[in-house]
Amino acid sequence: MASSDLREELNCSICLNIYSEPVTLKCGHNFCLACIKSVLTTQKGSGAYSCPECRAEFRERPALQRNMKLSNIAERFRSTRSTQSKKTGIFCTYCIHSPAPAIKSCLLCEAYLCDNHVMVHSKSPEHVLTDPTTSLCNRKCSVHKEVLKYYCPEDAVCICVSCCVLGEHRGHQVELLNEATEKKKRRLRNILENLTSKQEQAHKRIQNLQEHRRDVQDKAAVVSDQVTDFFTDIREQLDVLEKRVLCEISKQEEQVLLHVSDLIQQLEIKKEELMGKMHQIEMLCNITDPLTVLQGRESDYNEHKYHKDRERDDRDMAAVGDLDDVLISVTLNRALADIVSDAERKRGLFIQEARDILLDINTAHSNIAVSSDLKSLSRSDRKQSHRPARGRFKFYFQILSIRSFSTGQSYWEVETSQTGGWKIGVAFPSIEKKGDQSWLGNNKKSWCLYKYNKEFSVIHNSNINPLTIEAHCQRIGIFLDYEAGRLSFYVLSEPIKHLHTFTSTFTEPLYAAFYVRDSGWVRIMS
Repeated sequence: MASSDLREELNCSICLNIYSEPVTLKCGHNFCLACIKSVLTTQKGSGAYSCPECRAEFRERPALQRNMKLSNIAERFRSTRSTQSKKTGIFCTYCIHSPAPAIKSCLLCEAYLCDNHVMVHSKSPEHVLTDPTTSLCNRKCSVHKEVLKYYCPEDAVCICVSCCVLGEHRGHQVELLNEATEKKKRRLRNILENLTSKQEQAHKRIQNLQEHRRDVQDKAAVVSDQVTDFFTDIREQLDVLEKRVLCEISKQEEQVLLHVSDLIQQLEIKKEELMGKMHQIEMLCNITDPLTVLQGRESDYNEHKYHKDRERDDRDMAAVGDLDDVLISVTLNRALADIVSDAERKRGLFIQEARDILLDINTAHSNIAVSSDLKSLSRSDRKQSHRPARGRFKFYFQILSIRSFSTGQSYWEVETSQTGGWKIGVAFPSIEKKGDQSWLGNNKKSWCLYKYNKEFSVIHNSNINPLTIEAHCQRIGIFLDYEAGRLSFYVLSEPIKHLHTFTSTFTEPLYAAFYVRDSGWVRIMS
């Protein structure tokens, strides 16, 4: 009723309407300008003036002081009430000459009441007052035309007294509207509390996701910078290597060409000598005097001497050599390996590949065939001659690795068969060795990727999550971050694709674990 109280304070005590151009007398009371002028004019004949409200007397006609603040308040209240009335379109039924907005409806009288008429309206219980509404008929029983006073939980409808006593709801457990309302409000508050809790959870998840998004963005920026620096460093070192190798090629070329030039020069001299001797022989052949021809020494043109010259020439040609492309290739290979190794060490972008993963034949099922290098496994129809061991799998065709992982990050790759079935993953050493609980993924102690025929899935604690893999899947990469509790699988196709990541808390050392069936096989490539 705060609006009603404010309306009462803003009413002029003369006209009982909201102040219009309010003015203040010396006694402090306020009146409409027109109202107080009319009263003072009437009092003029009596020779005395008084306040219509407190009866304070004034010897002279009191000065009227305009009350601007009260005028603004009254005007604002008037405009607010006008806005409200425009919104609802409901006015007081009894304010005929000056329509006032209705603030209540009387269901019994089917009338709308303004502030003033609510104050004087009957307060008896049958006069039920509600917020003003244009559909008063909805507040009454459509059958008996009586005010709805009860609620029938059985039929979930509001009913009148006659419905309760004489109508179709006779004999039903009914509740007063206020009681039913409070019960429903309690239920709604419980729902609201539940929804609020869910909203808070959703808000928290949104905050976590937003924080994760920022972390991902920050991490992406850092990794991008690292990759940029990595390739910048690689390019700089490659530029240096290029200059170094080109310099080596130029050096070898210079040495070979120098030898070739020297040899050419020697051969040119020899060529001139041979041409001179050839000229002398031709001249002897053209002489007719036998004595002159026979007196010349034939040893100067001995063919055996020239045979030795040819052997020396062959040796000189071999000594000249060629570009040493093997030296260049070795230089390139070693330098490139050093560049990559140096870049890995500097940038920290690369994970360390586990190179010592071997199969533990003491854990292999008796029908598991293991290669001599302890890298490959397959199923055999014939029992293998494995010596007895306590840690051997006895139910499923499985095997563990020799080495364990209990700290840091590790990565290894396996090659798998396209036919049959296999599982690859990790397991605690305490995994059961027989019974249903010993199958990889069928317990809390193992995590695996499973392939059978053309269907793929990831399994942990018997929870199977099917995967859709379109790429040709033969080589798989496995990444383990022990402290972070992360195990990821990747298809090493082009491009490389992420298959699935398990997140957990590892409480024991982990071993690489494998299972094969039918014609399936697995080979460790790391």
